[in-house]
Amino acid sequence: MRLHVGCAQWTHSAWADRQPNPRERLRSYAQWCNAVEGNTTFYATPKPETVRSWAAQTAPEFRFVVKLPKTVTHERRTSGAEQPLREFLSAVEPLGPRIHALWVQLPASFGPTDLGALAELLRQLPEHHRCAVEVRHPAFFDDERTAARLEYVLGRVGAEWLPFDTTTLFASRPTSPGEREAWAKKPRVPRRVRALTEFPILRYHGRDDNEATVAGWRPWLDVVAGWLREGRSPTVFIHTPDNSESLLLARRFHTEVRARIPELEPLPEPAPTGPMTLF
Repeated sequence: MRLHVGCAQWTHSAWADRQPNPRERLRSYAQWCNAVEGNTTFYATPKPETVRSWAAQTAPEFRFVVKLPKTVTHERRTSGAEQPLREFLSAVEPLGPRIHALWVQLPASFGPTDLGALAELLRQLPEHHRCAVEVRHPAFFDDERTAARLEYVLGRVGAEWLPFDTTTLFASRPTSPGEREAWAKKPRVPRRVRALTEFPILRYHGRDDNEATVAGWRPWLDVVAGWLREGRSPTVFIHTPDNSESLLLARRFHTEVRARIPELEPLPEPAPTGPMTLF
């Protein structure tokens, strides 16, 4: 039984003492967390040598959730994007089994009338890769029939609905520049806890205040523990406005789930570094 946890990135200026080698920051990150969001692929398809370096720095069981390029999902809205999609899939292939899921993040304007285009995109993705879809249009959360239609499209190819829980972020007014920026950029949608597959993925966004972040994720502890007891294999990503402490927060989330399920395999202990604690 294993829970994978991680962050939105694998390097941060606040983690410099943990990543002394600029060429191997991912290797250092992988001592702390066993999954990462591949957000960089949204902005540009990486070069093959870059991806081979990512693979060399991580174990085969490390999980990448790699985001499809914005050219595919946002600029072309999944239609007529066969060429950039092929280039992306070819570029990330050196990750091999480390590709836990291909992540289709759709813009908030991508609504129920676009489900046909989504279905066509999902049919183009290789069957040997599982897929996770993140939607942001309010109708998918406000209308049960619309949600059921999306679940049907996802279920036909065994794809997961990837929730981004920002309810803690929006629970009270922002108190810092980072929180104000997050308020302006992050989606405000209801919390969704239903898993469709054996491999649920959660993105959770907290606050600058670590204890507010921890308090906000408490409902998820029972949900994730339940998934594990059901035999599912979840992956959880922890976000905060500046992500400076997300590395330790991700490990803390794992620790709190393990308190509910003692048989859960612990995360490996990273090599000793300078003082930095969240416990």
